[in-house]
Amino acid sequence: MAEAAAEGLLQQGRSVLAGLVGMAAADLAFVESAQAAFATLLTGWRLPAGARVACLPGEYAPNIAQLGAHGLRPEPLPVNDLGRADLDGVARLLETEPPRFVHLLHVPSHRGVLQPAAEVAALCRAAGVPLVLDAAQSLGHVDTDVGADVVYGTSRKWLTGPRGVGLLVARPAIAAELVPVVPADRAGMRAFESSEAHVAGRIGLTVSVGEHLAAGPDRVRERLAAIGRTARGLLDGVSGWTVVEPHDEPTATTTLRPPDGVDVAATRARLLAEHGIVLTAIGPERAPGEMTGPVLRVSPHVDATLEDLEALAAAL
Repeated sequence: MAEAAAEGLLQQGRSVLAGLVGMAAADLAFVESAQAAFATLLTGWRLPAGARVACLPGEYAPNIAQLGAHGLRPEPLPVNDLGRADLDGVARLLETEPPRFVHLLHVPSHRGVLQPAAEVAALCRAAGVPLVLDAAQSLGHVDTDVGADVVYGTSRKWLTGPRGVGLLVARPAIAAELVPVVPADRAGMRAFESSEAHVAGRIGLTVSVGEHLAAGPDRVRERLAAIGRTARGLLDGVSGWTVVEPHDEPTATTTLRPPDGVDVAATRARLLAEHGIVLTAIGPERAPGEMTGPVLRVSPHVDATLEDLEALAAAL
């Protein structure tokens, strides 16, 4: 009854969230997380074992595990020394050895390097190869209306919604290829929504994305990019820590490599305990195809101030 009473609001949420990725309300399914969304996609797609999937060398390790669990074979996309997709190399791959689909981390979780998703989408479209975009770190952070065939993400990161909610958005041509594990009486992507849903969480995400729209997505993106530039300028070189991203990378994420002999996890714990600063310690197991050692991730949101960033620099 509660879900039925909230259906109008939930449908509005589907419409707004799908609009952020250039799709329609009917193209969206609420799920439980970004990982649940990817698993739902692969389970429903039922691609043949051994099918090749092109993805970044720095692919998120749980995504690689999901591909393997479904019998799919990940192969590396060409990249430059930052781990950014090399468009000429991607074009050659799609022309000579097209994979079953391309999976692209829009913004990886271990470094704030924005991938050229719109350009990759155009290349994929020309080659007739679907593009699946992992927007877990990009939804509400950068522009996600890039022309991908499938986009999935989570509530709890840059949209600042509650845990336990994610979304899977697929264009009709892909949705038509997906088969629910359990037949449902709902059409299209709604067939992939659980009947044991976290309805309150979905409402929370709908409210959160409404606040995002009210703030203005363009203004939010500009603000986050400016915070990222400021953070990199303040933090690069402090006590021997070095910034991974280019100074003007249009994301808020700053990734710090430690000086020799410094324990990243211990630094993260010290900053939290002594200064109340929340950062993320990331080990190389998160992206073993690219990372060579642990890093410290700084992810300030729109409410971060210059004083906050200066306090972090002093604490480091």
